[in-house]
Amino acid sequence: MGFRFLNLVRPFQAFLPEVTAPERKVPFEQKVLWTAVTLLIFLVCSQVPLYGIMSSDSSDPLYWMRVILASNRGTLMELGITPIITSGMIIQLLTGAQLIEVDLSVPEDRVLYGAAQKLFALIIAFGQATVYVLTGLYGQPSDLGAGVCLLLILQLVAASLIVLLLDELLQKGYGLGSGISLFIATNICETIIWKAFSPTTINTGRGAEFEGAIIALFHLLLTWDNKSRALKEAFYRDKLPNVMNLVATVAVFAAVIYLQGFRIEIPVKNNRFRGQRGTFPVKLFYTSNMPIMLESALTSNVFLISQMLFSRWPENILVKLLGVWEPLKESSQLSAISGVSYYMSPPHTFKELFVDPLHSAIYIIFTVSACALFSKTWIEVSGSGPREVAKQLKEQQMVMAGHREGSMYKELKKVIPTAAAFGGAVLGLLSVAADLSGALAGGTGILMAVTTIYSYWEIGLKESQAGAEMNGLADLMG
Repeated sequence: MGFRFLNLVRPFQAFLPEVTAPERKVPFEQKVLWTAVTLLIFLVCSQVPLYGIMSSDSSDPLYWMRVILASNRGTLMELGITPIITSGMIIQLLTGAQLIEVDLSVPEDRVLYGAAQKLFALIIAFGQATVYVLTGLYGQPSDLGAGVCLLLILQLVAASLIVLLLDELLQKGYGLGSGISLFIATNICETIIWKAFSPTTINTGRGAEFEGAIIALFHLLLTWDNKSRALKEAFYRDKLPNVMNLVATVAVFAAVIYLQGFRIEIPVKNNRFRGQRGTFPVKLFYTSNMPIMLESALTSNVFLISQMLFSRWPENILVKLLGVWEPLKESSQLSAISGVSYYMSPPHTFKELFVDPLHSAIYIIFTVSACALFSKTWIEVSGSGPREVAKQLKEQQMVMAGHREGSMYKELKKVIPTAAAFGGAVLGLLSVAADLSGALAGGTGILMAVTTIYSYWEIGLKESQAGAEMNGLADLMG
């Protein structure tokens, strides 16, 4: 059944654009250059407005998720990475449920699996783009006209294809890390810096105030006579970013960096050379930021579908069960007030945690459980599970110290799935804590940014060490 499903992708394979793998190893300096070019293209697309928009003042269905989806409203990056991670999540769930049978050690299966993800991503991009345009996100379709509606859909699908190819470019070895993670981290860091140092002024009913928390702190200290009141205002002001939000952001950054160091070192030895010993590290965040990314994709899609249905059939019982949406104060932006969507959305302040404890409890349980489950499932799909690790160690002629070669899989099975699930749950808890403390860019956003920046630091360190060793070897041979 599974192979028949993958074979359905085969006819489309010829039409799907693909980045060919490099024929030889790409030098570290070139990888950095390609990564910078990729990032530049993404940033340009994030600022280029969609052609044909009449209005974008209506409620934003992805308002709560924009930062972590690397999307920017009204631009070519409207959909951001949503199609890619949604496609990955669907394929992962189908594979995990054994509805798709795939052997990633077989090259043909691996190619078809990648093509299936790409095809699904483009179908999702087309579906989302169509929903956005036809529900009047850019103006009423009757006012826009059929030609402009089609043009808007084509622009969004083409932009999603660009994101897919940029991600593939980095994944194939031309650049560093993953395009998805890079785009998310860039978007989040940009948001945090803007909220800390934004020079724009906003009128909140008490006169014009600077949006940036740090700029506002200095402005208040310079213009207010009562310095203690000025400090209190700068640290705890409502509606705009404050210094406490910034402190919470730094605290979460520090906590994640500290927890990145937690790992279990499994001692291994070489079967062929007796003296050769080493360790196989199993990190606390074994699956990196993938669990939180998949949980965000699930939540954003539920929010999107719920808002679209509620705007069309607000009195339908099943639609109301999925979510009832109302505008926030002094804004056209919708927020869930009941239904499944409400319980999947975080309390926006620490006070809300106690106002509706049932909402808070369900949200915490859902986030932690979803992250743990996605993390545990991901190790099997991504080829980093105990069976694959045991196979890799065996190929390298390595065995666990104190254990026979045959029992290696059993021993790894005790450690890796537990570490993955526990790490995912810890990520979920950190996300909840950051959301409640009011950290800038949200808990999920910060976690994804920190894990991405840390992984890039590790990649850079590894690449530069390998480059130094190669240079040293060349000098010796010279």
